[in-house]
Amino acid sequence: MERVSVIGAGVMGHGIAQLYAMAGFRVGLYDVAEAVLVNAVQRMEESLRDMVDAGWLTSEDATAALARVETTTDLREAVAGSFWVTEVIPEVLELKHNLYAQLEEEVAESCVIASNTSTLPLAQLTARAKRPERFVITHFFNPAQLVPLVEVVRGPETREDVVQQTIAMLRRLGKAPVVLKKDVPGFIANRLQAALVREAFHLLAEGVADAEDIDRALSEGPGFRWAFIGALATADFGGLDTWQRVCTNLFPVLSNAVEPPAWLAEKVAAGMLGAKTGSGIFSYAQGELEERLRVRDAAFLQLLGIKRGIPSPLRGDRGEVTSGDRGSEKA
Repeated sequence: MERVSVIGAGVMGHGIAQLYAMAGFRVGLYDVAEAVLVNAVQRMEESLRDMVDAGWLTSEDATAALARVETTTDLREAVAGSFWVTEVIPEVLELKHNLYAQLEEEVAESCVIASNTSTLPLAQLTARAKRPERFVITHFFNPAQLVPLVEVVRGPETREDVVQQTIAMLRRLGKAPVVLKKDVPGFIANRLQAALVREAFHLLAEGVADAEDIDRALSEGPGFRWAFIGALATADFGGLDTWQRVCTNLFPVLSNAVEPPAWLAEKVAAGMLGAKTGSGIFSYAQGELEERLRVRDAAFLQLLGIKRGIPSPLRGDRGEVTSGDRGSEKA
């Protein structure tokens, strides 16, 4: 059985490890803290159970996948025999340089080393690497086991065969890889998200609507369409002449802020960091966050099934809505 390694078992790492295990790989999952590894296994168990409940996996498949994950606080043990290593440690350049130096001493010359970084250029990451040509960025999105997108970014010395191996690996994991032709800050998805979030923050600060309605306007409108056709196809379908007028009218009045808003800095300074502290833009009562995440992941599983054409218990064999789902809907 092929062996891969995931270095870092936090929010992203455990989901990536789960993906590899579900694809049939033996996984060496490493973290410096045993408590983080224990939590990672618990979160994988919960996620796999949700997939079983949704009909994505059998309980036997879920048990087998979890059994393929071997946790350890010993880096050498984690990467022994691996042909693929995914690094998911904090975005601190010196930490990554130190890790890569250790990895290159331990793994085979043919081993691909992939980073999940979302902010650091690969040229910087590999500045001290002995073999930068076998490094690549694979930027997953949270929750990694559910969101299809992975951005693939090559460095100036990354070999073409490494890029092609990466695409094949991600497709084996059931992902939708997107290959960047240029290494730009934020890659593609985070640049698009940041532009939209900037405007959402602006609308909130201006009192145009409350936070719930701003989010609802996105999820029930553009977000609904973008799940399948994207922003550029939306413009094409709507007519480029129409969108030329929209851009002419709106671009001059959109936020062009070059710094985060003052209210955001104030919340961060006050320790109001969002879900991780119990309050931020929204507040979360005891147990509410866990329930909201459970509902989110269940919805993501249904959406992923629709995108892949996999029927769910609430849908017909070909994915069409059954009569019980239509309610009073009329043609």
